[in-house]
Amino acid sequence: MLREIRPAIVLLLALTAITGLAYPLAMTGMAGALFPVQAQGSLIEKDGKVIGSALIGQEFKDDKYFHGRPSATLAPDPNDSAKTVSAPYNAANSGGSNLGPTSKALADRLKEDVDKLRRENPNASVPVDLVTTSASGLDPNISPEAAQFQVPRVAKARSLPEDQVKQLVTASTEARLLGLLGEPRVNVLALNLALDRMAAK
Repeated sequence: MLREIRPAIVLLLALTAITGLAYPLAMTGMAGALFPVQAQGSLIEKDGKVIGSALIGQEFKDDKYFHGRPSATLAPDPNDSAKTVSAPYNAANSGGSNLGPTSKALADRLKEDVDKLRRENPNASVPVDLVTTSASGLDPNISPEAAQFQVPRVAKARSLPEDQVKQLVTASTEARLLGLLGEPRVNVLALNLALDRMAAK
C-alpha cells in the first residue's frame, strides 16, 4: 500500500515546494529587482519620511489642497464593535458603499456634495468624480476636469494666481498608458506636494 501512496506524497511535497515556496520567492525577487519602487508599495516620501502611496488616496479637507474622490470605506466603531464608522481611504477595508440608485441616503449625500461644490465654483459644472465614490474607495486619482474645477478655491486659499495653479494641474496630468489605456488622470497627493513646493518658493 505504501508503494501506491508514495508517488502521491512525493508529488504533493514537490508541488508544495514549487508553487508554495520557490515560485513566490522567485516572483518577489524579480519584482524587487525589476520594479523596486512598485514592489515596495509605490511609497511617496517627503523630507525622508513616508507620507503615503501613489496607489492609495488620502483625505484632504483644507481649502488650500486639492480634494480627491469621496471614499466610502469603513472601520469598526471604537465604541461598539458591532457597528462601523466612516474611515475614508481605509486600505484595510476597501470597498464601495453598495448604495444603489434608489437609495435615499445616496441621493441625499450626492445632493449635499453637489450643492457644496456649486457654491465653491458656481461658473462650472461639477465633475462626476468629485461626488461619486470609486469601487475600492481608495482611488488616488481624479480627472483633470475635477482638478481644474478646484483651481479657484485652491488659488484663493493660497493667494496664488489661478493661471499658475492651472499650469501646475496641467503639468501634473498623466496621459493614457501607451496613449490608449485608461483615462488622463491627476494623482491628488503628488499634485498637493507639487503645490506645497510651488508655494514655498
